[in-house]
Amino acid sequence: MARMVMMFLCVVVTCMVVAAPYADAAITCGQVASKLAPCLGYLTKGGAVPPTCCTGVKGLNSLASTTPDRQVACKCLKSAYSSSINVGNAASLPGKCGVNIPYKISPSTDCTKVQ
Repeated sequence: MARMVMMFLCVVVTCMVVAAPYADAAITCGQVASKLAPCLGYLTKGGAVPPTCCTGVKGLNSLASTTPDRQVACKCLKSAYSSSINVGNAASLPGKCGVNIPYKISPSTDCTKVQ
């Protein structure tokens, strides 16, 4: 549990650094990390997606309403990838929560092309 908390805190700090150059965006990497915190178990181990995770995914989708916001959210997600996150679980998460996003959640996504 302590390892997961430390990993989450590292993700938040990394996201803050990555988002700094995107002043036009209203969303922050801290918000992205906060919204997706309930999803860590699913992202790392799989299984059922917790309802609180889907609430966060839907909230994040609502927050990322402009192109700059979506690009920042994309960059935050990319920087949050670690060896413990299952790429397939991350890619399937929006669909499992009934959310349609305009890009694939993947370490190879070019966030500059996200609209």
